[in-house]
Amino acid sequence: MSLPAEFRSDNAAPAHPVVLDALAAANEGSAGAYGNDPWTRRAEAWFRDQFGGQVESYLVWNGTGANVSALRAMTRPWEAVICSDQAHIHVDECGAPELLSGCKLLDLPSADAKLTVEQVRAAALKGVGFEHHVQPRVLSLTQTTEYGTAYSVDELGALVAEAHGHGLLVHVDGARIANAAASLEVSLRELITDTGVDALSFGLTKNGAIGAEAVVLLNPALAPQFKYVRKQSTQLASKMRFLAAQVVALAEHDLWLDNARQANAMAQRLAAGLTAAGVNVTQHVQANAVFALMEPALIARLQEQFHFYEWDETRHEVRLMCSWATEAADVDALVGSV
Repeated sequence: MSLPAEFRSDNAAPAHPVVLDALAAANEGSAGAYGNDPWTRRAEAWFRDQFGGQVESYLVWNGTGANVSALRAMTRPWEAVICSDQAHIHVDECGAPELLSGCKLLDLPSADAKLTVEQVRAAALKGVGFEHHVQPRVLSLTQTTEYGTAYSVDELGALVAEAHGHGLLVHVDGARIANAAASLEVSLRELITDTGVDALSFGLTKNGAIGAEAVVLLNPALAPQFKYVRKQSTQLASKMRFLAAQVVALAEHDLWLDNARQANAMAQRLAAGLTAAGVNVTQHVQANAVFALMEPALIARLQEQFHFYEWDETRHEVRLMCSWATEAADVDALVGSV
């Protein structure tokens, strides 16, 4: 019996075979613990090459750990993080950023999960210097967003400039940063370093890894104490070579970018097919996510053959996620079943 085609999440995709081979190779013999190994050095060198020689990178276990440890390094308990009301740190991390950093999340409404300069300006000014209010300290942006939309380089640069103008630091949750770079056709340096971002959670697990993420610190003031933050946040891996080997494997020959391009291309194919079939696609498809409105009967029928989530049950809006492993035949089968 064949398994239903997978559109629930890029997290549900298998690990890339190159990653599995790299893990097997890294398992030969012994190596130093806690990052004292050649794989970690190669991974760190790759991040410097991508973002600039002054950046510091720290491998961590998962995306929530990357976000929490980055925000802990950027805030004090009486400070606040401005984010979208759709942001993963607000919706899908079980309160971990607030619990472990002590800071408060100030979530702002966003129909497409993107914030505007005007929203950031208003939030950055609220309660400043008033001891009864938390003090805005960080702007956290998601790239690509939970709705699969992407901030352009100009949009991101304008938001960073506005935040910095009010003394805020800027964090980017880049769980799908590869999809953003592929969609916008820009380098990571252009997208992150050149726009002035202070800290980035760099995602790999959704893009072919088994479980490996990184915190990339572009603001040198954040780096000196971060190793303690990572350890205290339970994100320091003892056998770090196995995290680093995944980074190195995906970095080689730009496999990370090819994987993202494949996922994005399948989403474009899916959106075009659904639109042609009369389905209302609700968000601009810029990465590997497709959101669409469907009648309940159609959703139920399709879910007998395909794995996907009804994202908003009140609107009957579904989310269909493509991954590096999604094939044209999977997409065409779903479209053909509408």
